[in-house]
Amino acid sequence: MKIALLGYGKMGKEIEKIALERGHEIILKSSSTTPIDLKKLKQASIAIEFSRPDVVAKNIHTCFDHRIPIVVGTTGWKEDMMEIKNRCLDEGHSIFYASNFSVGINIFNEISKQLTRLISNYPEYKTSIEEVHHAKKVDKPSGTAILLAEGILENNDELTCWELDGDGKGILPIHAERKDEVPGTHIIKHESEIDSITFIHEAKSRKGFALGAVLAAEFLPGKTGNYSMKDLIKLYL
Repeated sequence: MKIALLGYGKMGKEIEKIALERGHEIILKSSSTTPIDLKKLKQASIAIEFSRPDVVAKNIHTCFDHRIPIVVGTTGWKEDMMEIKNRCLDEGHSIFYASNFSVGINIFNEISKQLTRLISNYPEYKTSIEEVHHAKKVDKPSGTAILLAEGILENNDELTCWELDGDGKGILPIHAERKDEVPGTHIIKHESEIDSITFIHEAKSRKGFALGAVLAAEFLPGKTGNYSMKDLIKLYL
């Protein structure tokens, strides 16, 4: 495949490495200092977007304008998501979005949902999420923490919403920390006065995220609609 990389930071470079190892060609690399070359974009089989929250929606629309399938890993653009999903369906485009492309974190999320269903029968347990990422990550909490939170809320009727550093009845607190070069750690705690159940996913490097993004790029061509990691790895537990 001919791949356009929209966002050429650390993740973009890791994706490039894996894509080349798997026999693909990188024909475009854009960044905050290198705008998208539309002539090159039109030649791409697919685009992979890991840029910034303030430009991701524009990049997606640009790909739609030129009928380029797009894989998106940038988070922090929830306010634009419904409009983009609707345009995708109305005009027959294709987009694959995941807040986290790691196969491991998606398994982690599915197991968390099952654990939440069990723990919801015992209101003495208080649930919380902690996440730690590298200092340059813009959005807080992470898109993955929000994904995990939404899975917990779907499976515990006593919780009504999540809040960053929240407190109080019905609130699922998310605590976010930014430091050094941490690729991504997510901790779910179910804690009572008697004991604590702690569930941790710790990324060792960006390689797992990059591989997932390339796998998504290999999956998407020829399809139309909105896709996610669940479609890719068939996690229907």
